[in-house]
Amino acid sequence: MDRPLRDLRISVTDKCNFRCNYCMPAEIFGPDHPFLPKNEVLTFEEIERLVGIFANLGVRKIRLTGGEPLLRKNLSKLIKNLVNIKGITDIGLTTNGIFLPKQAHHLYAAGLRRLNISLDALNDDIFKRLNGRGVSSKTVLKAIEMAKDIGFDVKINMVVQKGVNDQEIIPMAKYFYENDITLRFIEFMDVGNTNGWNLEKVITKREIFHLLSSSFELEEVEPAYFGEVAKRYKYKEKNAEVGFIPSVSESFCSSCTRARISADGNLYTCLFASKGYDLKKILRNEKDDDKIKDEIISIWNHRKDRYSDERMSRPKEKKQKIEMSYIGG
Repeated sequence: MDRPLRDLRISVTDKCNFRCNYCMPAEIFGPDHPFLPKNEVLTFEEIERLVGIFANLGVRKIRLTGGEPLLRKNLSKLIKNLVNIKGITDIGLTTNGIFLPKQAHHLYAAGLRRLNISLDALNDDIFKRLNGRGVSSKTVLKAIEMAKDIGFDVKINMVVQKGVNDQEIIPMAKYFYENDITLRFIEFMDVGNTNGWNLEKVITKREIFHLLSSSFELEEVEPAYFGEVAKRYKYKEKNAEVGFIPSVSESFCSSCTRARISADGNLYTCLFASKGYDLKKILRNEKDDDKIKDEIISIWNHRKDRYSDERMSRPKEKKQKIEMSYIGG
């Protein structure tokens, strides 16, 4: 393949217990929202089969997402089997942390070592409003502390929105600096069509970096591998890093090595895709892994996704995009 395929994000459920406005706004994803029926969701066996095929194509990193992936029952069983697939060297999981206290030990015993935990504010009032469920930030902070004590490599993801939680940038940075935990600031992205995105709500990497520089001395860190999305910096005299996901202000389309599979088995070659490719149908009708492999190669080699490159040049163009909760962020 001309552009290597190295990272695969797999959504194991489209359900979530939060209603964050940038992902699953409550007015859209209400009590009557039709989530996927069980028979439409990929089974663990189907996920394992796909991961084996993708590993043969050069994928090395797997990240399990949702929705909220810890809503999927017996997830540790899936992780235990994925860890043993030849070629897979890294498995991570993105979670809001609420269910970690009950599951963390099982996940660690299964072989999971990396967690990305979402936390958009320390301030309780702001966080309760942001998650749409009135959950306290203290609940997530306790889960983070527990995960770190168990031995997980923990990173914190903070989506920053101007006028919403940008006042939390410095408090968040100071808290995780003091606790030697990596914090990553994510620019507010126009994923999907329901999160009320506009450019005026975006706090760019440059703006956040300028704010941080008033309180911290930062040193740039070289990328760990080709296609690394985060722009990383190290605090002087500290083990912790701070990172930025600048997909709005600094596009990384040209080096993207990531594909995504939704909970119902559709393959997406971009976070901002309008359509996917139904791998579930092929899986359930095709017994030959090589034929599925050839189909994936064809899809990847014919990709033309450059949405982040094109966003600014076509500001008034309305493009229908897959919702973040469906594709896994």
